[in-house]
Parts: sequence; C-alpha cells; structure tokens
Amino acid sequence: MDPVPISSDTHPTPCQGILTAARAGLAGLPGGKGLNIAHEAVDRHAEGTAGERAAIRCLIPGGGARTISYRALAGLTSRFANLLGRLDIGAGEVVATLLGRVPELYITALGAMKNRSLYCPLYSAFGPEPLRQRLGIGQVRLLVTTPEQYRRKVADLRKGLPGLRHVLLVGEGVSLPGCQSFDELLAQAPEGFAIPPTDAEDPALLHFTSGTTGPPKAAVHVHAAVLMHRLTGRLVLDIQRDDLFWCTADPGWVTGTVYGILAPLTLGATLLADPEPFDPERWYGVIQDQRVTVWYTSPTAIRMLMRLGVERVRRYDTRSLRSLASVGEPLNPEAVLWGQEAFGRPFHDTWWQTETGAILIANPATEPVRPGSMGRPLPGIEAAVVRRGEGGGLEIIETPNLPGELALRAGWPSMFRAYLGEPARYARSFVDGWYLSGDLVRRDAEGWYWFVGRADDLIKTSGHLIGPFEVENVLMEHPAVAEAGVIGKPDPIAMEVVKAFVVLKPGYAGDEVLRRQLLAHCRRRLGAVVAPKEIEFRPGLPRTRSGKILRRLLKAEELGLPPGDLSTLEPPLRNRE
Repeated sequence: MDPVPISSDTHPTPCQGILTAARAGLAGLPGGKGLNIAHEAVDRHAEGTAGERAAIRCLIPGGGARTISYRALAGLTSRFANLLGRLDIGAGEVVATLLGRVPELYITALGAMKNRSLYCPLYSAFGPEPLRQRLGIGQVRLLVTTPEQYRRKVADLRKGLPGLRHVLLVGEGVSLPGCQSFDELLAQAPEGFAIPPTDAEDPALLHFTSGTTGPPKAAVHVHAAVLMHRLTGRLVLDIQRDDLFWCTADPGWVTGTVYGILAPLTLGATLLADPEPFDPERWYGVIQDQRVTVWYTSPTAIRMLMRLGVERVRRYDTRSLRSLASVGEPLNPEAVLWGQEAFGRPFHDTWWQTETGAILIANPATEPVRPGSMGRPLPGIEAAVVRRGEGGGLEIIETPNLPGELALRAGWPSMFRAYLGEPARYARSFVDGWYLSGDLVRRDAEGWYWFVGRADDLIKTSGHLIGPFEVENVLMEHPAVAEAGVIGKPDPIAMEVVKAFVVLKPGYAGDEVLRRQLLAHCRRRLGAVVAPKEIEFRPGLPRTRSGKILRRLLKAEELGLPPGDLSTLEPPLRNRE
C-alpha cells in the first residue's frame, strides 16, 4: 500500500500554544531527523542506567511476571523492525495485531512504528465478519495473532484478503498453513536498527471506529500525536517516571494503544500488562500485590465493582493508588463519590474519541472533580457547543446549559488526519474549521461540559462504539430475516446494550427457538460484544420515504418517549399512528 496521503487543505496547522508546550518534553530523532513515536516511547529511555528501568511488567496467568526493561524493549522492537524489512513490509504499510496483553503486542506495535509502518490494533473479541471488514479496509499486509484466533476467525477469510501477505503466529511449536512463527523470525532478526528520518506528519497509527450507515471508518493518526500522548499522560493522568501505570482498556481499542502503551512509556514509567479478563477479586489483588499507583479504567468496570460494595475493597491494601481516572463513556456522579469512599480518592472522568487521538476534555488528576461532568477543555484546546444552521454553517450556543453538539477547533497534534480511502467522509467531519464530535453536550456557566447523548445512532456499550449497520447486515444474512433495525437500549451497568428489531420472511414464526438461533448466529459472526443481547420480532419497521430505517423512532417507542417529527415516514406507517 502506498503511504497514506495527508491533504494540506483538510489538515489545519496544529494549535501553536499546546504544540509548543508538548514539544518541550520530546527528544526527537538523533541528528534532527524528525519525530518518531517509538523513539519517544522506547529508544530515548534505553541508554545508560535508565535503560535498566522496567518498561513493561507483564503478568503471567497462574502467577509471576515477566519484566522487560527499556533497553531490552529497544532491542526487541528493533528486531521486529528488521523482521518487517526482511518481509518487504515498508513505510506506510499496515501491520495489525489480534492479540491480548502479551509481550508480542507491545513489540509489534512499537517495532512497526520504528519501521514507519502503520500499526493497527484489532479487538480480539471480534468475530469473523468485523475482522474481514477491518483487514480489508485497512489493507493490512501483516497480521500477528495466536493459532487459536487464526483458526477460528481468520483462516477462512484469507482467500478474500489477497493483500494480507503474512500472518505471524505467537507461541512455540505451532505450524499452520500460510503462517510463520513470530518467535522464530524475531530471533533471526538482528537487534541493531536505526530509525529512518520520520516527518511528524508521517502516518503512524490506524484505528477503526464504527459508522452508523456504512462500514467502519479507519482513522489515520500521525507521529505528531505523541505530543498529546505525553502531555495528557502527565497533565491529566499525572503519570510520573516512578509510577506503575495500569490501563485496563483492551489493546484492540484506541485507549489500549494510546494510554495502554504510548503515554506511560513516553513518560518513562512502567506499564502493567494483565492478560486476564475482568474479575473484581483479581483486580483488587493486582492493585495490592503490584503496588499500582495510577489506574485508568472504564465506568462499566467501576459500576461492576460498586455492586460488590466497599467492604470487598477494604479486604485489600490499595493505598499505593495516587491517581484514578475513567474513560469510554460518561461516569455517573455516584461512581465518582464511590471512588472516594472505597479508595480514598475520586475517579476523574476524561473525554476523547478515536478521532481526537488523545484526551481533550477532562477532570485533571491535580484538580478537584465536579462529579458527573466530562470536565473542561485542556489548555490550548478550544471547544464549543454548536448547532448546525440551515445554510450548512455552525451556530455557537453561548447560553449556559443549552444542549448542542460538541465541536473542537481543528488543529491539535493528535487530531486524525484522514479516514483511510474516504476523503469525502473525512471532510464531512469538519465545518467552518471545527471538528464535529457527534456527542451532544451542555456547558455550564463555569465552563464545565456535561454529556447529554449521541447525535447519531451509534451504540455505546461498555465503553465501545458499535455501528448498528454492521449488526443489521449480519442479521440480514439469516434466511429468516427480511428486515432488521438495531438500537442501543439503556443498561445500568454497560450504559447501553444492543437490541434488534426483526421482520421475518413469510413462513417463519417469531418464536423463542428462532430468537435463540438469531442470537447465536450474531454471536458467531460478530462476537459477543457486538452481537445483540435482545431481539424483538415486529411486523414492520418505521422507514422514511427514501427507505431509511428510523432508528430514533424505534428507540423512542422502546423508551416510551414522544416520537418527534413523523413527516418523513412512509405513508402507511404514518397513517397507523
């Protein structure tokens, strides 16, 4: 794949104030050869006695840990960069992982960026269909995964992915057709590697985010994003060099890369990698035994911990914690206050998106929390509450507490630079020099922002955005389904769960047997996180005259809310109201 083009007329000049402040903490490539994320995260810390400091502490299932120093990580990532060169994977080509929190994930991510390839994390709980779309849209050239993931999800896709030239399998003694051993190739590669000159605007990261009416979008981020990674790690999360930082986000999501890998390493801290799934007792034990100092987790996890009560926490020594923060969805005030009761410190909420590339609005760790608020924009970030005018421009809402769409003045360093292969879709994200987030918010009289909802149909469940289009398409694959509409249904733990409304073809009965078959079909094709939790059979779905399913009307009916404007409905449905 050719390097991703970055158009100067859709990529504004970065915010000068925040750019200057962030650049002061970066080293740059030796000899003034540019800016490379992997150098800032690893190589700059690898020299002298500092190189012996722990970069990653990987917990081992069943007990124990593997610690990788900054010097060792520099060597391993250089080996991987050389490995890519031997496999003819060059600058601008996409290297993906389908892995959990294992050492090979971090080696691949940072080694790919040393090589000036794009690193793309894929969510390991995805089923075959989401993976097929993302591997194809991303034009992934090399995939690092496990034998189990490959056999279950990828092997049958290979014929339809001619651009996927290499698959490297993690683990000893496993050989599968069309795949190579990660360990063997890494061991054969030399350890010395000089990072080539890297422009700050060279592409570095490819992150997928869901769309409402089409395939997932592949957001491109550049090496300049590291300025915001480091700045927000220090300013918002208060990561210090001697910290043990634990980000519980899955490595397949943007948070798991930006704050699960890059931010703590650029600050010279030690990141904790725990491959095990969520378990309250285990988590408390990890905090106690590993002496975690900074903890970044999700509101869904916090609410699940809350259900067990404060007494469960007090069985463990969590006094090592200095900073607690949450990400992925709004944090309710009760959860903020529960943190104070349980750990002696409140959880600080943060707001950002795949497209923003880093935290832009937050309750910083060093300032008092306003429970329930997203926080305030970081220094140098200009935010506004807007409504779209009839002429296509934007109107800024100045009156406090009136809801509108959150907009951000374009140009911060970690702002995405493109949707891969979709310049028109990218351009629609900006109006009058503002990035439109799709989040509805209000701003109070003192400048604090409060989340109201989504302006589109995206479903936010357990911190993950799910596009209804993907789920509807898989439902339509089933021979019994004539039509499908998908919404997010409120849930006290996950914020929303996926609910599907299904119209059946003649001859099929909407009974419990078919319901279970459809649920199983979706779990098999999409994975448990994306698949619907509920299915309701209906005789028809509300549509516009142009044929678009009105998901907002399905949601209003589900929640018992007013239906709103019905003027665009198909006449037969409108007449039935």
